[in-house]
Amino acid sequence: MAIYEKNMAKHESIFNPSRLPLEIAVLVLPRASILEVASVLDPLRNANRQLGREAFRWRIVSPDGAPVPLTCGIELPSLGGLAAADGADALIVISGYGQAEVATRALIAGLRRIAGRFRALGGVDAGPWVLARAGLLEGHRATVHWEDLEDFASAFPGIDVVADRYVISGNRFTAGGAVPAADMMLHLIGARCGAGVAGQVADSFLYDARADGSRPQRPGLLPGARDPRLSEALTLMGQALEDPVPLERIARSLGVGVRRLEQVFRDGLGQGPAAAYLELRLQLARRMMADTAHPLQEIALRSGFTDRTSFSRAYRRRFGMSPRQARAATVGDKKSDNKR
Repeated sequence: MAIYEKNMAKHESIFNPSRLPLEIAVLVLPRASILEVASVLDPLRNANRQLGREAFRWRIVSPDGAPVPLTCGIELPSLGGLAAADGADALIVISGYGQAEVATRALIAGLRRIAGRFRALGGVDAGPWVLARAGLLEGHRATVHWEDLEDFASAFPGIDVVADRYVISGNRFTAGGAVPAADMMLHLIGARCGAGVAGQVADSFLYDARADGSRPQRPGLLPGARDPRLSEALTLMGQALEDPVPLERIARSLGVGVRRLEQVFRDGLGQGPAAAYLELRLQLARRMMADTAHPLQEIALRSGFTDRTSFSRAYRRRFGMSPRQARAATVGDKKSDNKR
């Protein structure tokens, strides 16, 4: 009977109720975040503790079988290379910075080759990029970290890209970052073992569990702000970085005048709304400089500057170097990373 149940389980969603242990292989790429790894694994460990049985098993694998260097400087031990994932029910790819460099052609080819052996495939943060490059998200809904949504949708038109915290699409599941990954794992625990168990896991971490994947990744840039109008204004600004909205329109949408909007910002941030808006745009430009190969002209336009001169002047004033110098420094850092 147990053999029959196992064979049946191979064709069922991993998000269906089941008492059979679920085996998960977690492929962690260099420069991933330790928080993303913990968000995937610790809820499963705690679920086993709450249940008093091994409902979930996991193994860490890496691209080359070596320990994985994480962004915090810690090296995460692995069981082996991609081949060590064979036999698991699901494979989750966790990736962060520089996925284009660390997800080599050999790894992408290996993922294509091994993908059909799993009942489900998942990705966290930049992990969906890796799955998409292997052609494993075509025809599915998926999400990725909010900083990458536009580029991801442009690069993979065959994927229905949404800004949700996490997405389950058939036997594919994706999460936009560490905290959405925890939401997603709580959903998995609840689906397989019951909502009560998922609630116990959340309580043990003092976690405010609202595991609704369709919630936006960014509910507000300052959700805990004393004046909610500040958070709402920053969110409106964050949604319109490429084509900045006049402050008068933002003030009107909040039901206040421009002078009152100025006061709200000075009380909450110690600077006016124009300076705060400029900071958001320049931080976007700096992220794109570090994480993409977009030309400087495109970065200027996408961060709301109509010409390179004004962009360069504002960037130098804020960061102490021109965009061209910043791009050269980023390239140098990546070469050093590759040598290590």
